[in-house]
Amino acid sequence: MKIVYMGTPDFAVAPLAALVENGYEVEAVITQPDKPKGRGKTMMPTPVKEEALKHEIPVLQPVKVRDPEFVEKLKCLAPDIIVVAAFGQIIPKSILDMPKFGCINIHASLLPKYRGAAPIQQAVIDGEKESGVTIMQMGTGLDTGDMISRIVVPLAKDETGGSLFAKLAQAGAELLIQTLPSIFDGTATREKQPEESPTPYAAMISKKMGLLDFSKNAEELERLIRGLNPWPSAFTFINGKTMKVWKSSVQEKQAEEAPGTVISADKEGIRVACGKNVLVLQEVQLEGKKRMEADAFLRGYQLKPGDMFKDSRE
Repeated sequence: MKIVYMGTPDFAVAPLAALVENGYEVEAVITQPDKPKGRGKTMMPTPVKEEALKHEIPVLQPVKVRDPEFVEKLKCLAPDIIVVAAFGQIIPKSILDMPKFGCINIHASLLPKYRGAAPIQQAVIDGEKESGVTIMQMGTGLDTGDMISRIVVPLAKDETGGSLFAKLAQAGAELLIQTLPSIFDGTATREKQPEESPTPYAAMISKKMGLLDFSKNAEELERLIRGLNPWPSAFTFINGKTMKVWKSSVQEKQAEEAPGTVISADKEGIRVACGKNVLVLQEVQLEGKKRMEADAFLRGYQLKPGDMFKDSRE
């Protein structure tokens, strides 16, 4: 069977590698164009392109997959199936209908929950006890196609967006290899999704989402910090400087101080008043400095009770 693989970030690397390791014929890899990175603006390939080149698989990088010229190139490859994993563009019906077995998507949630661009981070932020991967038949709706197979992945108490990302990438690779034979021999079962998802749309993550609002429940902020680790990270401002927060815990105690006020700061952490309970900052990174445990940070930076974390530099 001829397979065309479409994917872009790290999440999509493991399934591609699994296809190659299991002897599938990957005719071509479609990924996003290279992008400039760093101060020198060096053009960097996507993680999926790097993996494809390791295996000498031809790579195509269309600016827009719906362009007629690209659609014709894809048609010439005559794929039996197109496997999609976090590709990053909406795939038009002209491509969805092209392969004999259609297009399948490796989606990082237990559909119909968390349709959208950032299901991994959102599951952590919302305090879900489990997540997983769904392989679905792609249709014209956004993550609304028929479900073919699923795998459940429990979340650890200290789960971060990054750690769950790695778990689900591997789970997706394993599920893909388990599922493909049933698709090819016609025994795969398909379950329709309800029109409405039981959870809100998992919108694309932005940097501004990381701003800590201490008027909220400390438990909610602790989950946000984990969900946005390692990117884009949660942050606040102290004395006109940005401080990223990488790790925290919750102290179930109602503070008398206003939200954002430093209650105490010692080797155990920086205790900050919240709308409900207290958030203990345990690993932080001040603007221009390395990330460090609170104990190490406080040896070089003095914080005292009454100091305020703010929502801007002012």
